[in-house]
Amino acid sequence: QVQLVESGGGSVQAGGSLRLSCSASGYTYSTYWMGWFRQAPGKEREGVAAIDSGGSTSYADSVKGRFTISKDNAKNTLYLQMNSLKPEDTAMYYCAASSRSVYVPFAGGYYNYWGQGTQVTVSS
Repeated sequence: QVQLVESGGGSVQAGGSLRLSCSASGYTYSTYWMGWFRQAPGKEREGVAAIDSGGSTSYADSVKGRFTISKDNAKNTLYLQMNSLKPEDTAMYYCAASSRSVYVPFAGGYYNYWGQGTQVTVSS
């Protein structure tokens, strides 16, 4: 059974940092590509960052230069380092995994599995 479990969310002031983690189990982690999405109240879900099985990364324009996605295949864990946080980064953050052969980083429908989410709140 595939499971994705996020952690590391919390409340922080603008300009601060958080590191999200996503622990994966139940599948061949290293062959999947993975992503982070977020959804704020009243807004659509949006892709934030993604990483393919070879380690190539993609970022939404809104987080480029501030967020870094990485993964540790030995630990089956995906990370999202978030620096210079802004109030507009406030959202529920979800990690997702895909076994698709085509890498479409920010298309939620291409992901097979989703975590339960972790809340990030940034105050001004």
